[in-house]
Amino acid sequence: MKSEKLYIILCLIIGVTLSGCIEEFEADIPAEDSNLLVVEGTICASGLNRFTLTRTQDINAHNYQTQMVAGAKVSVRGSDGSEYVAQQSYDGSGYMELGALGSYSCWIDALNPDVEYSLHIEVDGEVYESEPQKPLRTEEIAEVTGVQNTPYSNIDILVTTEAPSSADEAKYYSWTYDETWEVHADNRTDIYFDTSKKDSVYFNDSTPNPFIERGWMDGTSSTTMFGSSSNYEGQRIQGLKMYEIGNSDERIRYRYSGLIHQRAISKVEYEYELARRQADAEMGGLFTPQPSFLPTNIRCLTSDKRAIGFVGCSLNTSEYRFFLNAADFTTYHPNRDGRVWLELQGHGDAAILKYLNDCCIMSWRGMFLCEWEANTEDVDGTMRSAWALINQLDVRYKGAYIEKPDFWKDE
Repeated sequence: MKSEKLYIILCLIIGVTLSGCIEEFEADIPAEDSNLLVVEGTICASGLNRFTLTRTQDINAHNYQTQMVAGAKVSVRGSDGSEYVAQQSYDGSGYMELGALGSYSCWIDALNPDVEYSLHIEVDGEVYESEPQKPLRTEEIAEVTGVQNTPYSNIDILVTTEAPSSADEAKYYSWTYDETWEVHADNRTDIYFDTSKKDSVYFNDSTPNPFIERGWMDGTSSTTMFGSSSNYEGQRIQGLKMYEIGNSDERIRYRYSGLIHQRAISKVEYEYELARRQADAEMGGLFTPQPSFLPTNIRCLTSDKRAIGFVGCSLNTSEYRFFLNAADFTTYHPNRDGRVWLELQGHGDAAILKYLNDCCIMSWRGMFLCEWEANTEDVDGTMRSAWALINQLDVRYKGAYIEKPDFWKDE
């Protein structure tokens, strides 16, 4: 017994001693590695070019917030003397639009394949410029398919590119996507309850149905995917998975459309993105490289300050739109009746009157009649009705819009 007590006391002493030796770790990061300019964006023809400027922060900062850089002069410059000035976005009242702080954009119609382009930035008394480069031409997308490997698996979106002009040289790409899917109301109705008549009435020409049953919703990729053709025969990417849609996801309940954007990038830009993502995934590790060690093609022309980021240059972006029908896949969408049902309780005129009054109460509470079953010719009499909220009957209250997209193709 004494030996057990001595063992417990010894463990307590050792624990207290060790806990006193633990100190908060603070990374020893050189001061010049903080407050670095971070540049994100791509020079590309036939579209709106958006560039984002931020600053790095001390890794030991307690209240970490992205430091957006406003008030900079940003432009795309060509070796032929051309220049496209990027502006921050302001609304008609002179106020900066939401999310525009640190974001600069300019429209570029076309780029000359024989001209070198660079991003020019003037901020805080310093001048930065990306390495001049000729725009890369992007191959077309040959095919996009949706594949469900088993009846219980999700639906994989696979991309195949066109064969490149040279089968001896690896190609590098980035992909993003936009998506649109069809939405239906949870319930529908052709009738309404007239509180003055205390009876159900069908919608007609003079009283049209106010509920919209069909609409569409949009989404966009939250990340950019990067890939290389080095592991594919003939340097042609085939069946590369872009993303997946869950087999019970609302997006694949009826009909789905995706628009894949493909852009050719250089090997250096591809390696930069791989290194950046690895650093993001390992952030906080003792041996994680600091952001300033990432490869970059941006340099400061006025001092030895460093910058982070890589600005690519593309002659074009290839796009491919595809459609998926829910009927072509095994999907799971349990139909739960979320409506409220009223039933006649009791017999005689008093019971019927109470039931009709209850219907009036449902209407006054903002619920809408969906179904009406009445048979008062029987001795006992039967009445039954279903009631729903407006968000169950009208897709607009789900956040959907009702104007059919120009590109939409019905089955």
